Amino acid sequence: MTGPLLAVDPTSGSSLLGAFGALAVLVVVFAESGLLVVGFFLPGDTLLLPAGVLCATGGRPGPHLSLWQVMVCAAVGAVAGAQLGFLLGRHGGRTALARSRSARLKAAATRGEELLRRYGYRKTIVLGRFIPMVRTVLSPLAGMLDVPTRTFTVWQVVGGLLWSQSLVLAGYWLGAAVPGIDHYLWLLVGVVVVLSVLPLLFGRRRNSRAG
Repeated sequence: MTGPLLAVDPTSGSSLLGAFGALAVLVVVFAESGLLVVGFFLPGDTLLLPAGVLCATGGRPGPHLSLWQVMVCAAVGAVAGAQLGFLLGRHGGRTALARSRSARLKAAATRGEELLRRYGYRKTIVLGRFIPMVRTVLSPLAGMLDVPTRTFTVWQVVGGLLWSQSLVLAGYWLGAAVPGIDHYLWLLVGVVVVLSVLPLLFGRRRNSRAG
């Protein structure tokens, strides 16, 4: 048992799904949705889409997941993780961020704070779920900036469900519509990474032009 567990790559969605199934979705999405230090380095988008694909591969060789289990785990992880991140941010979040030596983490925190102030709480909390790195720091930041608890809770639930369920269902649709796509999960993950990074690149370009 120890050998296979040691061989699992915690930054690889495919590796985690193969080893732990739907439980990996719950744990990773929970951590990535609000735990600053741990969640910042875990796959989110690159886990949910392949998980949906593997739900549609029944009767084919290789791992197969249950759609309802993955959707429930994704929803619970997204909502509970963000709420915990918010509470941690309100009680000691600034100290944790100040102690971090990660330049990427601090840059994402600055970007998240900028989005909250520019677009308002509701829009940023929902759309921020779809932006890597910002997704992880947004909940603690909302706690640090004293966003009203009711406002944050309502809109993080909306954003968390939209993000997690849409990606799982998109993966399920791809798995059902494209025969053999489960053999090319690495390519699918690459596409997801590129699409996820685009909002950050556009944001930086816009900021450089404004500067």
